[in-house]
Amino acid sequence: MRAVRLVGLDGPGSYVPAEVPVPAWASSDAVLVRVAAAGVGFPEALLARGRYQYRHELPVILGAEVAGTVVAAPSGSRFAPGDRVAALPFVGGFAEWVLAAPDRVFPLPRHLDDAEGAALPSNYLTALFALEDRGRVVAGETVVVHGAAGGLGTAALQVGRALGARMIAVVGTEAKAEVARAAGAHAAVVFDDDWRTRVADHAPDGVQAIFDPVGGERFTDGLRALAPGGRMIVVGFAEGTIPEVRVNRLLLRNVSVVGAALGSHMDADPNAITTLAARLVPLLEEHAVRPPVGARLPLERVADAVRLIEAREATGKVVVVP
Repeated sequence: MRAVRLVGLDGPGSYVPAEVPVPAWASSDAVLVRVAAAGVGFPEALLARGRYQYRHELPVILGAEVAGTVVAAPSGSRFAPGDRVAALPFVGGFAEWVLAAPDRVFPLPRHLDDAEGAALPSNYLTALFALEDRGRVVAGETVVVHGAAGGLGTAALQVGRALGARMIAVVGTEAKAEVARAAGAHAAVVFDDDWRTRVADHAPDGVQAIFDPVGGERFTDGLRALAPGGRMIVVGFAEGTIPEVRVNRLLLRNVSVVGAALGSHMDADPNAITTLAARLVPLLEEHAVRPPVGARLPLERVADAVRLIEAREATGKVVVVP
């Protein structure tokens, strides 16, 4: 089958097309999925440079999230051949076929196409876990989302809005502000040294939560933007710098910092994806959320997809299609 393997740690060019065997199923404990689309995210950029928290022996077929059709499933699982599904295999998705554990597979609503389905697993499950479970966001609160025009940011905007929160997007350009508004932001602010002032124009009493996949200097500035009792939700460090916090800032302002790592949550709770998906699917079926897909590239162009993400040129979710 056709696949794309990571063969080195020299950046996007280390993603190389290859012909590899179809994964062996033979009544295994995994679901065999014919891949119709695979999501590409910032972790694939970090992995190509050896900067991600997880490491793999090379060469390896990456691709953490896919949408496709079940070809074979274990007896007693919820799935049968022909079912359209989204899945989080974590590796192997950049290929025509992939194996995924049954508890990391969930049904794909009919009104979503394959690319939209591939945009769901990592970003929307992360957004739901981060905002509702870790950030305790509830209806009526105001939430700031950094990096709000990308795949994870747009997911957070939509999930937060579905929870009843007022969503303020912080983005890099006015064009990205339009993407964020289209994804569901109630207001959008272009990032610069004065971003907090413009957020305050929309939320003069402060904000109750900040969804931060960026890190760097804006983390500390974000603590100052929180209202008393506010929560900084740490999702990643796309800026490249892992910030440090002086805990007296938390004490004196009665604010908190919480981490939200979907992978660690899955390691601790084998039912994590099933539980989160059971809450996400109704939002999809009610059309409360729908993934905005940006670039759709052929499978062989994983390297170009990663370059788009590294260059901060991607909006919405980037997917590759076998």
